[in-house]
Formats: sequence, structure tokens, C-alpha cells
Amino acid sequence: MKKVSQAIPKVDSQALVTGKAVYTDDIAPKDCLIVKILRSPHAHAMIKSIDTSRAMKVPGVVCILTYEDCPDQRFTMAGQTYPEPSPYDRLILDRRVRFVGDAAAIVAAETKEAAEKALRMIKVDYEVLTPLLDFRKAKDNEILVHPEDNWRSLCPVGADNKRNLCASGKEEDGDVDAVLAECDYVVEETYHTKANQQAMMETFRTYTYMDVYGRLNVVSSTQVTFHVRRILSNALGIPKSKIRVVKPRIGGGFGAKQSSVSEVYPALVTLKTGRPAKIIFTREESQTASSPRHEMEIKVRVGADKDGIIRAIDVYTLSNTGAFGEHGPTTVGLSGHKSIPLYGKTDAFRFVYDVVYTNVMSAGAYRGYGATQGIFAVESAVNELALEMHMDPVALREKNMVKEGQVMPAYYGETANSCALDRCMEHAKQLFGWDEKYPSRDMGNGKVRGVGVAMAMQGSGISNVDTASVAMKVNDDGFYSLMIGASDMGTGCDTILAQMAADCMECEMEDIIVSGVDTDSSPYDTGSYASSTTYVTGMAVIKTCEKLKEKIRMKGAEYLGHNVDEVEFDGKKVWCPEDGSEISLKDIGNQVMCRNEEALFASEAHFSPISPPPFMVGMAEVEVDKETGAVTPIDYVAVVDCGTVVNPSLARVQTEGGLVQGIGMALYEDVVYNEKGKNFSNSFMQYKIPTRMDTGDIRVEFESSYEPTGPFGAKSIGEIVINTPSPAIAAAVENAVGVRIRELPITAEKVYREMKKQS
Repeated sequence: MKKVSQAIPKVDSQALVTGKAVYTDDIAPKDCLIVKILRSPHAHAMIKSIDTSRAMKVPGVVCILTYEDCPDQRFTMAGQTYPEPSPYDRLILDRRVRFVGDAAAIVAAETKEAAEKALRMIKVDYEVLTPLLDFRKAKDNEILVHPEDNWRSLCPVGADNKRNLCASGKEEDGDVDAVLAECDYVVEETYHTKANQQAMMETFRTYTYMDVYGRLNVVSSTQVTFHVRRILSNALGIPKSKIRVVKPRIGGGFGAKQSSVSEVYPALVTLKTGRPAKIIFTREESQTASSPRHEMEIKVRVGADKDGIIRAIDVYTLSNTGAFGEHGPTTVGLSGHKSIPLYGKTDAFRFVYDVVYTNVMSAGAYRGYGATQGIFAVESAVNELALEMHMDPVALREKNMVKEGQVMPAYYGETANSCALDRCMEHAKQLFGWDEKYPSRDMGNGKVRGVGVAMAMQGSGISNVDTASVAMKVNDDGFYSLMIGASDMGTGCDTILAQMAADCMECEMEDIIVSGVDTDSSPYDTGSYASSTTYVTGMAVIKTCEKLKEKIRMKGAEYLGHNVDEVEFDGKKVWCPEDGSEISLKDIGNQVMCRNEEALFASEAHFSPISPPPFMVGMAEVEVDKETGAVTPIDYVAVVDCGTVVNPSLARVQTEGGLVQGIGMALYEDVVYNEKGKNFSNSFMQYKIPTRMDTGDIRVEFESSYEPTGPFGAKSIGEIVINTPSPAIAAAVENAVGVRIRELPITAEKVYREMKKQS
């Protein structure tokens, strides 16, 4: 391997650092209508009437659309493979508004100022209804968030809108209650993770226009280009053949843009007016009307025998999907299926869940996708079990962690074909200095430093579901065009896929041109989510390259007058070992431009029946002020097994960024509502994301395994990296001052109150 495992700069790095116009708003036409949304001030209400007459008189206003102007067919904004597990529960605009910030009307004007003025002049008469805000009381509540008869669920996920259920389910193996009754030690606790915002740099934004063929063209910052085409077709009631979606550069997604949050509004305006239209979400809109992480309450029972063998794990997850069901049925599964399998010696497990509707902003995909919440709960319970047993939590995990070759419990019967979790733990322990720091150190100044540990796993794509495909062609002069359908959202997938292709084709990176995603020209790909790109799309790259190399050999053999089995291809030329004759790839590329019936083009698809998990160990050191309860991160060590590391620089950046987000979730970030359902976390003044000054030292290392089903032995890395900080930091706080915080974020106020209870 000459390119894979090398720290090669991103292929688009020069464009980014020199400020080229690459993002959606940079390239939108100057004559776009400006689209703004009138948003509901009520958490639950029926629109009795909307008066737009005064607003239409504002100079520059072109159109105002209400529910009367929209198709009456429900759809989901979730970017998932069809049939989507998420229910069809949305209209573009609905008479019933279901959260503060829900769309009530669409305004399109020549200028931003005119659109905003018109918003203020629309008069809406609401019938205010009682909102359902407590997700613990939502199931079978008399208040229904979705009472409509045309609500429908395409997949058997246990959904029932007349019970406020977006999904429900149960999976178990063995008799959990009986095994727990036999255990010498049992921990039974409830953990609560709040909603979190992805807070990506580039907010939601889309522009649309009609082309000369009468087709709707959609240019959008999205992770799921092909899914957006289907979503718009369902929402607008027009054929997919009449829609083209293009993804430019994305300024971050982290899962938020796996939902089609912004696309439908300018698309409807363009269809109604025939004019280009653009919507740019403000930061406030992105904070209050988007797709944050699902709030979850998770009850865990974990039991061990006197020798420290964890014999049973019981998990019940209650997930709050909010006003709509995007990703509700799928995120909840990961809370159990990506936490229970970490422990390979259990005799029994049980995983039960309910996903409920409430009248708050609808949740969606966020890095970690439910595993983050489940791992916080299960790993916290294991840390509490270690304390009860007076056992080092590292030693407890070393006794019980899943090992390579084991069938993973609660993980769809999959075997851990590649697993360096044991080496990750040993490496982290040495790098962190665990034995010297555990459990705590009194600093002598009223502050105590404590340490904590956690393990994590994720997946590599969605097994037996999602498909990736790529296409590659030889151009004149012998350079290649690599066309992919996966969205690079800053992760560098364009770069790592080009690295794989360069090694397969035995060429230089400069010989490969990577093109962005366009549903008219790109091969189909489900999109950039579920940690699928490196593993699933990477295998599609390898298969495509092998097919293209064979075509090059065949064409070279033809030009040399040989049979194909008599020649070799070394990346630069096709040559015959017997007589030394050769023809360069450049000459082949130029000759096929005339008198040719065989295009030097290949396209292959790939899906995987399994989803091999990456593994990770995180160790945190925090300093707690005994007088105020303030928690300060000091040191964080992470060791990751992502199989073969395709690009060490990009992998390190992914890990560091995910750890910062995980630290933010653990200590700072909180979506707060008042008693009427108004979201108070509507800016970065109220919603605290950590800066580099708030995270302490972060140190990252890798322990590579080799995944036999992955490209060059690689697995994923994008999501797992966010999962360990919350449980590790919670344990570190407890080891420092003896208080266990089971609700995130772990604020100074919560720590102080718990310390006072003990004093």
C-alpha cells in the first residue's frame, strides 16, 4: 500500500483554505427568492385561519403559502433506505402545529428584509391545545400528538399513533430475571440523557430552480442526496424523474443533515412560482426547528458473580422522538445493540424499548445515533458495579470484554472477526497512567482529581440494508474520474476513497479526479451516515477498480495483438512479459477516443450482510472543585480500533472532534424547555458548546485490527469516537468526590447539590 495508511491531505484542502466559493450559499444564483418560515409560537395548536392579505402588500413579496397550498399527503423527512422505518407523519404545512417553531406558513420575497417584514404581518388565529411535554407520560396519554387517520408506518416497528408510539420492541436471550437473582452483585439504576444539538458550522440551507427541461433542481447541504430526491417526490407529489439533487461542499453535518430539514420549502416555492428560491436557516432556527439527538431515559440492571463475571444485562430505553418520528424507530435500537455486546460472557440479556411522540422539536440523527445514550447508561452501570464490588473498573472490563472470535450478544448473531478492544484497554491504561491516578488524587487546594474509564463500539454501515456504488472511467491521457454518491461532509471521504482507488490502480492521487454528488450522474449511494462510507463505499471502490483494470488489460492486449491472459497492467502500462511489447495507459486513453466499441468505464455496487464494529477505550481525568462542584476536564486518552487506519491524519481529526462533542454532551450541552414548550437553548449564548479551552488535553492513539470483509482491512471511525466521554467523565466525578450524576449534562449545580446531601 502506497497511499492507504498515509497521512495524505484532503483533496479539497486548497479550495477550503483559500476561501473558494464551494458551499451552498456561495454558489446560489443572485436572483433567488428569499424563503422564510413563519413558525408557531405554540407547542400544540390548530390553525383556525391565516390572513396573509397585509403581508402580500409588502413590496417585494412574491408568494405566501399556507397549508391550503400544500399536498395533503404525509411523508417523512428521515433520510433512510426505502421503505423507511420512520413513519409518514408530516405534511409540508399542516393545520395542526406540534411544537414551538413548527412551520405555519412560507414566505418568498425578493429580499430578506421584505420576507421578514411580511412574516410580521401575517395574522394567524390559533386554537391553542394542551401540549404533551413530559415524555415519561406520553405513552397511552389522552393527548394525541398525531390523531390523524392518514398517519402510516411502512415497517413493522411497533408504531401506533393512537398510543403516541413511534416504535416499540423487545429482544431477549435467556432468563434475565433468573440469572440476576443468582448474581452476587446487582446494580439497578436509571440514566437520563438530554437532547443535544449537532451545532454544525454551516446551518441548513438549500436553493432550487427549474431547468430548461422543466425539472426541479435542488442544490443542498445534505448527507443523503439520493434520499432527498425520494423525500421531495413524496412530499410534493411529483415523480422522482422530475427532480435532480446536487450536493456541494458541506460545512458539517454530524447526522443533522440526514434529515431533509430545509429542502422542501424552497422546492415548493420554485414549483409554485417557477423562480429560483433559497432558504438559509438562521442559527436560532437550527437550534429550535431542526433534528437534535433523541432524549432518552434508560433503565439498566447488570449483575455479576463473586468472581467479577458479568452474567446478565437488562436494558429498557424510553426515547423521546418529539413532534415527528424521524429516525425514532432506528436510533433507539442502537442504545441496546451497541452497548450490551461489549460484554461477551453474559448468560442472558434483555432489551426493551418505547419511542414516544411529544410536543417538542422532533429529534433525528446525531453522531453515535442512539449508541451514545445506551453506552452512557450501560458503561455507567458497569462502573457503579465495579465500585460496589470494590474492584478496579479496568480489571472488571478486562475480565468481561468481548474478544476477537466471539459471537457478540445482542448484535444480530455476528462474530467479532476483528477486535482489538483488549489491546486498546492495555494501551490506554499505559498511556494514561491509570494505575498511578486511580481512583483519585487530592490536590491540596480544595480540588480533587478523579479518573474514569469506558468502552464503546459502533458499526460499519447498516447490515443487509444500505448499498453503495461508485463509477470510474479512463479519460484521454490516462487519468481517471472517480464518481461517488456518498456525501463528503468534512470527514474526508473523497480523499480516503481516492487513496483506495490510487492503490488499487497503482497510480498517483493526482491521477484521480473525484466528483461531487449529483443524482443525475453519480452512481446510487444511500449517503453518508451509519459510519458506512469507508467500509461499504470503500469496498465498492475496490470492486470497481478491479473491473476497470481488467478492461484496461483487455484493451491493451487488443492494441498489442495479444490475448488478455498474456499481458500485465502495472498502473502505467499494459505489457507482455514474453516479448517485452508495451503500450502506456496514456496511449490507451487516447486511442479509445476513436474506433472503439468498449468504453473504459466500470461501476460496481456493494452491501454487507454484516456490520463489523470498531471498538474504543476512553479514559478521563477531571478536576472537581469541592466548594463549587465545578468540573474541569484535565486529560482524555482515547485508543481506537478502526481496523486498518486508511488516513492517520483524518482518523485523528475525526477522533479528536468526536471526543470534544462527547465532552460537550457530558458537561455543557443541554436543550432546555419551559413549561409551555418554548426552547430556551436558541443560541450559542444559551446552548454551551465547548471550545478548545474547555476540553483539557486530548490524546489519541490507534490499535489496528484487520477486518477481513473491509477494504484493506478497514472499519469505520466516524461515530464511535463520541461515545466514551460521558460515562468516563461521570465515573471520574464519582471517584473524585463520591457523587454519581446520572443525568447529563454533569453541571456544577448538580454536583454541588449531591455533595451537600452527603455532608
